Amino acid sequence: MSATNQPSWQRGRVVSIDPAADAIARIVLALDTPVRAEPGSHVDVRLDTGEVRSYSVVSAGTAGRTVTLGVHLSPTSRGGSRFMHALRPGDELDVTAPLQNFPLRIGAQRYILLAGGIGITAISAMGTALKRVGADYRLVYVARTRSATAFLSELAGLHGDRLELHIDDEGTGLDVGTLVDGVDARTELYMCGPIRLMDAVRRAWVDRELPLPNLRYETFGNSGWFDAEEFVVKVPDLGVETTVGTDESLLDALERAGVDMMFDCRKGECGLCQVGIAAVDGTVDHRDVFYSEEQKTAATKLCACVSRVVRRPGAPAVPGTVTLAVH
Repeated sequence: MSATNQPSWQRGRVVSIDPAADAIARIVLALDTPVRAEPGSHVDVRLDTGEVRSYSVVSAGTAGRTVTLGVHLSPTSRGGSRFMHALRPGDELDVTAPLQNFPLRIGAQRYILLAGGIGITAISAMGTALKRVGADYRLVYVARTRSATAFLSELAGLHGDRLELHIDDEGTGLDVGTLVDGVDARTELYMCGPIRLMDAVRRAWVDRELPLPNLRYETFGNSGWFDAEEFVVKVPDLGVETTVGTDESLLDALERAGVDMMFDCRKGECGLCQVGIAAVDGTVDHRDVFYSEEQKTAATKLCACVSRVVRRPGAPAVPGTVTLAVH
């Protein structure tokens, strides 16, 4: 059975849609019922298919009458980003009031805000709030190319030398070890970005024995250690066998096959959709932040909403296979 947070739905109207960077759209929505959007909040949007997707609130207008979203057009989109990029001013859609799973705590001695790629959408409003209250903070923004850095001019204008830009193809990529070495026990680090980046930060954080409650993050599960491949999932006890496409998650495929799944975040954070692995022919690409490194290495479970299976290096060109246990 699915778990829900019973969000409050309302109608939203597209005020504007403009490029924010390569393949990233800035979408401003006017809300029927204004609600204040706290830093780190997101809205859920209902697609034309009836499916629901979540998008971080980059900024909010006066009295919560508008919210600005940043949406990356993913080449492996399952429909959400294509739908959002096709919107035009005046279009209406179902949208929730802002929801909060990634709150910013005001009152720390120092802050580091770390954004990787489209993760800036979850971090931007935090930087605005810390600037407003006069906090001691750095905003570290990592991207592959300068043309892919969304909202860059606004961020530079607001944060000045507190904005630290790292561009891979300009030779200024982020050294995670150096970043974490500069952190002390009174610093809180908030991050959102690719799993690889956040996994590296988390490992360095643990190695330094820094306080774990001071490391806070939000994830999106579309970036793992390997490119997405088709793979086969089998559930012998239920008589289920189906192929998981590159444009869908294991959770989607199991639901499509009629398996009654539990889930909530769909981002690899809560662990509610975890399934047991009876056997695997291939390599499990863990894309979650729920399991520890030891649990990922053991590969006895995976989070169905984000994690995948890929062929082993050098294996024949046949899909990997994962067999799930029913408990």
